[in-house]
Amino acid sequence: MSVLNKTQVRQVHRLLAPIMSGPLLLTVLTGSLYQIANLSGNFHFHWLIEVHKGHFGPIHLEHIYPFLNGLGLWVMVLSGFSMWFQGHKLGKKKTRIPS
Repeated sequence: MSVLNKTQVRQVHRLLAPIMSGPLLLTVLTGSLYQIANLSGNFHFHWLIEVHKGHFGPIHLEHIYPFLNGLGLWVMVLSGFSMWFQGHKLGKKKTRIPS
């Protein structure tokens, strides 16, 4: 198994970042808003938890939505960390003072 080079990692990250930002933002917002509503005693926002779980009207993704969200998040974190590490490693080489 070959390791992805710097260009391939950036391409994967650039491709997935716009795709994953929607579902991740939706998950964070609906989960947070539902928790706030629940803590305030307002129980008329049950639909938020349904959307949070992946129930989008006639489309029911409850069984795969969390896994797709998690997989996408892992790919984003790993590719971002890889880019950071490659840049950090290259940055140290450039700042080396010759003796």
